[in-house]
Amino acid sequence: MNAQRRILWPGAVVGAVVLMAGACSGSAGGSEPTGGAGDCVRVVDEETGETGKDCLPLAPESDRVDLAEPAFTHPTRITNPLHPTSEVDQVVMGGQADGEVFRTEVSRLPGTKTITLDGRTVHALTEQYVAYSAGRVHEVALDWYAQADDGSVWYLGEDVFNYEDGVVADTEGTWQAGRDGAPAAMIMPADPQQGDVYRPENLPGVVFEEVTVKQAGRTVDGPYGKVDGAITVREVHMDGSTEDKTFAPGYGEFSTGDQGGDLEAVSLAVPTDAQQGPLPARLATLDRAARSAQDGEVTDTDLGAVRAAWAVYRASEAVPKLLDRQMTRDLDTLAGAVAAKDQEESVDAALRVAQNTSDLRLRHEPLRTVDLARFALWARQLEVDAAAGAEGPVAGDVTALELVWERLRDDSAASAEVTADLRQAREAADRKDVAAAERIAVRLGAAVAQMT
Repeated sequence: MNAQRRILWPGAVVGAVVLMAGACSGSAGGSEPTGGAGDCVRVVDEETGETGKDCLPLAPESDRVDLAEPAFTHPTRITNPLHPTSEVDQVVMGGQADGEVFRTEVSRLPGTKTITLDGRTVHALTEQYVAYSAGRVHEVALDWYAQADDGSVWYLGEDVFNYEDGVVADTEGTWQAGRDGAPAAMIMPADPQQGDVYRPENLPGVVFEEVTVKQAGRTVDGPYGKVDGAITVREVHMDGSTEDKTFAPGYGEFSTGDQGGDLEAVSLAVPTDAQQGPLPARLATLDRAARSAQDGEVTDTDLGAVRAAWAVYRASEAVPKLLDRQMTRDLDTLAGAVAAKDQEESVDAALRVAQNTSDLRLRHEPLRTVDLARFALWARQLEVDAAAGAEGPVAGDVTALELVWERLRDDSAASAEVTADLRQAREAADRKDVAAAERIAVRLGAAVAQMT
């Protein structure tokens, strides 16, 4: 995941910027520009295409810590505590944006990405960022990172896919270092200190952000206790807005926003929050109840079973505050939908409850085991949505299956069969053949059951 990604949702106004040489007629704050070497990064309204007269309020170039050319001897050993890409397997984040339930899975993918940068070949790690709005796929990005010899982490680009009604709407925000003049961009200094300035994205007209470290050495409340050594930064975005974020050791990006508005915060990370030992029996009971509720029309009996299992588990084990709040909210939504006999809302709420339960399992089980459960979850959802004739959700379900499978697939014969079935599911979704998609969903569910 781009650790500087903003929470963007349909209808949001996002600006672009262009870099203009020389002085500009005004700045975003009404004062003279402070950008390095007299440069002015002007705001452009993406909706109108018009370039504004104001400059972004950039820091003096003397404050920047990202101006030296990085050397990459072992670029895929990303051990920076505040951006530990090679040491964290998956981070689950949650919250809300524009009134919609927000959840992401950020996972390190196997293999490396080869990027040519100023005549040099740099190998980068790839993180898969998947954002869900109200439980459904909303945005996907493949982000590429490399650590320089001094311990700083550099962002080398991303492939972005924005979804609407289950299909890709656009790829805005895609860029790659070494192409079209895009430089490598520092995303985390080796030892960030208050006042440090750097640009995680630095291709004006496409992507641009400038970050200032506001606080260092903070202690924050983590999912399961205090976390020392966190920092808070303030970002200047390309539309002139600013945003504060917190980064914490063992997690990377830790939180954005606040409880009263838009929020993106860590729910759980592994292996940072992993606990050795078997899956607690009470969590296994909750998982079974959540899966039963997801399998079709939700009855009062299904709802009662999930609520009872959640109450027992919640009383027996510490639950991260964010996951606790999300599960309570989604169960309340499910109860309201069942009472109103709103089948569509019941299906979506039951999906979110099942997602929350899979996240709780992540603390106790290997990531592969949980991802296999997530694959089964999406196979069930594909079957439910296909039976309902919901073409958009079917397309999104297939996408979710493909994304989880990207983390699971291997060279085995069983994996090849699932890959082939997924290809057929994609073809069925593309031609809006929901009957075929439903048949394939059953096969996918049976296949993953054999792999667990």
